Amino acid sequence: MHLRDRHMWLVIASGASLGIMGILLAVYGNPQNSGICISCFIENSAGALGFHNNARMQYLRPELIGFVLGSFASAATFREFRSRGGSAPLPRLFAGAFLIVGCAVFIGCPIKLFLRLSAGDLTAVAGVAGLVAGVWAGLKGLEVGVNAGFQSRLEGKGGGLLVPAIFAGLLLFALTRPGFLVASEVGSGGQHAPWMISLGAGLALGALAQRSRFCITGSIRDTLLMGLRTPLLWGLAAFICSAALASMLSGGFNLGMNGQPGAHLDHVWSFLGMALVGTISVLVGGCPFRQLIKSGEGDADAGLVVIGMFIGGAVVQGWGVASTAAGVPMYGKVALLAGMMFVIAWCLLFRERSDSLPSAAAQSD
Repeated sequence: MHLRDRHMWLVIASGASLGIMGILLAVYGNPQNSGICISCFIENSAGALGFHNNARMQYLRPELIGFVLGSFASAATFREFRSRGGSAPLPRLFAGAFLIVGCAVFIGCPIKLFLRLSAGDLTAVAGVAGLVAGVWAGLKGLEVGVNAGFQSRLEGKGGGLLVPAIFAGLLLFALTRPGFLVASEVGSGGQHAPWMISLGAGLALGALAQRSRFCITGSIRDTLLMGLRTPLLWGLAAFICSAALASMLSGGFNLGMNGQPGAHLDHVWSFLGMALVGTISVLVGGCPFRQLIKSGEGDADAGLVVIGMFIGGAVVQGWGVASTAAGVPMYGKVALLAGMMFVIAWCLLFRERSDSLPSAAAQSD
């Protein structure tokens, strides 16, 4: 099989598996329409470690551990583990935190966005529009010479191993249940699939995503750049179609806007939240899921974004930033506007000649 065709099928398999697992994990016990949600998992895990005190959002999610360790195992097996990093560390840390702010305002990461849409949640349409607009804005920033710090350099293996080692430690916590580890009995933190199923799904999806380079925002970015020729678009289509089919077969499909789980009707803020996520994802080279996968294969820059996401997970729950079914709180609106100012400042401070930058399509690798 030609190498390009093999990659195409890997991308399609990765997208389809993500969609199916996203529905099945909800069937097995994860919150409805949130079988897989990186921002929700990070907020839950941050709470489990004592980083915030919202008793409804505290559970160390095995899927999150599986994504990183599955990526690490795949990269090591196929000799693709490369310890690299050293570009714009502090902006990446803040970028990770604001990624979670944007997700918390919308209530969900890009994966959950399309899981909600595939389950008939029409409130997600505003989020899709915002995500596309944000990716477009990020690409325009790169076109005019915004250097988001993509000149990573190879390092000693120690730097790239740090984040996988942290998640191996989290796996040890999940197995031994130390006294400081907290678990919710109510709320979304109290809803979870059996531990081994969650971990197994995470490991499998992490390995597949590492091999295929699948990324939600990357799919949109490549489509805007190259049209229908990009393999990632077919992966996104496979994700949406498989999730919709699985949702219908499981009885979870519910077309409409009112009464949707994990959603609100503040459409303007849904649009802006996902727009922030889309823009930052282009600047840092991938959506929250992709950052986890890259950190597992040795990218210390992605690892900094992941650490930032944990900080963001603690902040949005500890400071009352996260939206609820009632809408977006005032602190959420302020935090989102702060994130937009951060992006504007980043673009102004890191602007260079565009001909000195790598191509936009290569920046998520």
